[in-house]
Amino acid sequence: MRSALLAVVLSVMRATAGAFRVAVLPSSSARRSSLALGPHGSSGRSATAVLWVLQRGRYGSSRMRLVAQADGETSFDYLVIGAGSGGIASARRAAGYGAKVAVVERAALGGTCVNVGCVPKKVMFNAASINEMLHEANHHGFTVSSSFDWSTIKTYRDNYIKRLNGIYFRNIENSGVKLIEGLATFTGPNSVRVGDRKYSAKNILIAVGGRPTMPDIPGAEHAINSDGFFQLEEMPKKVAVVGAGYIAVEMAGIFNALGSDTTLFVRGETALRKFDEMLRTHLDAEMRRQGMEIVNYSSPKSISKGADGKLTLETEGGMKYGPFDTILMATGRKPVTDLLNLDAAGVAKDSKGYIPVDEYSATNVPGVYAVGDVIGNVELTPTAIAAGRRLADRLFNGMPGARAYYDNVPTVIFSHPPIGTVGLSEEEAKAKYGDNNVKTYRSTFVNLYYGPFQIPPEEKPKSIVKLICEGQNERVVGLHVIGMGSDELLQGFGVAIKMGCTKADLDDCIAIHPTAAEEVVTLPTWGMSNAHVRKLKGTPQLA
Repeated sequence: MRSALLAVVLSVMRATAGAFRVAVLPSSSARRSSLALGPHGSSGRSATAVLWVLQRGRYGSSRMRLVAQADGETSFDYLVIGAGSGGIASARRAAGYGAKVAVVERAALGGTCVNVGCVPKKVMFNAASINEMLHEANHHGFTVSSSFDWSTIKTYRDNYIKRLNGIYFRNIENSGVKLIEGLATFTGPNSVRVGDRKYSAKNILIAVGGRPTMPDIPGAEHAINSDGFFQLEEMPKKVAVVGAGYIAVEMAGIFNALGSDTTLFVRGETALRKFDEMLRTHLDAEMRRQGMEIVNYSSPKSISKGADGKLTLETEGGMKYGPFDTILMATGRKPVTDLLNLDAAGVAKDSKGYIPVDEYSATNVPGVYAVGDVIGNVELTPTAIAAGRRLADRLFNGMPGARAYYDNVPTVIFSHPPIGTVGLSEEEAKAKYGDNNVKTYRSTFVNLYYGPFQIPPEEKPKSIVKLICEGQNERVVGLHVIGMGSDELLQGFGVAIKMGCTKADLDDCIAIHPTAAEEVVTLPTWGMSNAHVRKLKGTPQLA
């Protein structure tokens, strides 16, 4: 099949004016053979090289891929550094407007989100959620016997990611965007070097994302970071997760729900210190109820490895915990800007490596832009995509006012239970509008899923909805939900809040019953901070 396909390509190339050279490379790239197909043309145009590369496992299943590269093609309208979600979205949109676009990438296509972030994490979250439901199936009349195999889901997950890498490659190819593989370093404000070649562009976008950090403590080399989570070949029986952000609680929740003996080490009183207090305290209680051990006010001091390979974690207070099979550090991330030689372009960055930009994603250097995790704003895949696309709209489609807005960005934490949040926390709202101008509405309820559980009502998992309003007309400035279904119900309410909806607007919406989402539109009409309404979701609403 491949030889027949190659013959077709060769015949097409022979019939095409110009000079071609074909190189067939095995996946190891150890051997190279080339076949000259014609004399060099004399028209003055750049010779075109067509490269057939046989790559196993890269960009999907084993296949041959075509990379068409013009020898002299080094100048572009738009050069994007980083083929993650934001970079590819911006590049493809710009190409759709007719711009001459190239993307430079040194690793797998799709960036953090596709390879070691959102997507594989959600696969593991789903597996963990299924395991929870299997253990609860008896409450719904099922007799279930099940076992979980980490290596199986890892294989399926990794195959899925390879498929996505291939889709990203085909999307780039079909959009007419040139893919340049390698590390880009600036040589000036409008030029970069990749390998031994130099490229220039009128507009350059920096979208290289971030990477996890490790604490500078003795024995840190024995721990893994969030990237390492996806390289684990087997599920650890006993695991420690160090960190208090969303990555830490997500990873800890996955381990715990799949059956690992899990301990979460948190520096402060609770995890998620930047989120609404209700979310923090309820998640802490739920994780403990599910059997997770949480060690508060703890910072790692050192890690030691025994002769048996087991790990011990010592905290700053001198306490030792273990032995653990795995210690995962989720203590922060930093932008991947140290490799770009930004000084050569004059692009400013702060002490942490983030690139300051204005509301239009512009850096301090004309023609150089940045989106995504490198700017240190809202570090989410959808914000990078939105900013990248708006930038392309502005630069190449005559839309001078196009920009991304970073207020009221809905986000979800795939913890156990999941969290959905948009807008201001109660603390932030009061700081911005004053205590007397903020009113909160809150409902605590039991999702109908847990209704038939043969356990005391007080032991059934609770969900909570909290609405935050400001001013006399009660404009909604924050919505925070925790519990089953929180991850899926938030998106539509995010639109409503973005449009400036009020509490009265929500009250006027007829509820969908019985659902968790109806809680948002059936909150009591009186407002009191921390007021509670407890009910079983699914209980018939009587007139």
